[in-house]
Amino acid sequence: MIRVIDDDDNFRMSMIRMLAAVGLHAVGYRSAGEFLTSPPSDRTGCVLLDITMPGVSGIDLLKALSLRRFTHPVIVITGRDDVLTSVEAMKQGAFDYIVKPASAERLIPAVRRAVDLDEARRAAENESRELHSRFASLTQVERAVLFGIANSKLNKQIAADLGLCERTIKARRACMMEKLRVATVPDLIKAAKLLEDAHAPLSVRLDSGISHANTSASRLWITT
Repeated sequence: MIRVIDDDDNFRMSMIRMLAAVGLHAVGYRSAGEFLTSPPSDRTGCVLLDITMPGVSGIDLLKALSLRRFTHPVIVITGRDDVLTSVEAMKQGAFDYIVKPASAERLIPAVRRAVDLDEARRAAENESRELHSRFASLTQVERAVLFGIANSKLNKQIAADLGLCERTIKARRACMMEKLRVATVPDLIKAAKLLEDAHAPLSVRLDSGISHANTSASRLWITT
């Protein structure tokens, strides 16, 4: 869904009609305040934002959205074609900057790029949530095996670190990869990197029941 924020009724409606003509659903808001008090949308989309409006300006709204960690891309549409305004808009997180009058040739490709970006963000967030859910099902030993592999350790090295036999490590490794739904070592290392980025610098000790608890492998950087 595309949300158009502009106090000019004629321009706002023309934007909504232009978007509808290419199959993009849009809704309009007369002011930043009306937009902020409207129900939030969890649908994929972007925002088209006028800079110069009565009350809260477009730049002020950009700042407020940044503080709220607003994730949808914002395309600024304004009649002010000057460097300072465009730089300030981009500095505050605008995805693109379009000078009025906004032609379909300029607007539609920018909106499609913004929507594609939002779709990619949502897909990455879903992938991350699913990965963390699968990671939560791993035992402490399986986590140790995961990050041992991510640190380029061989099965026998991980076995020595944990005080387990290599056959056990191989079995735990197969089980861990099945739980994470990864088939190759490169995919496993990618998953470990995503988990590390999300949780660093957390660390825990392995369960005290595991021998060699004083080894370097007895410290993981991640836990639930």
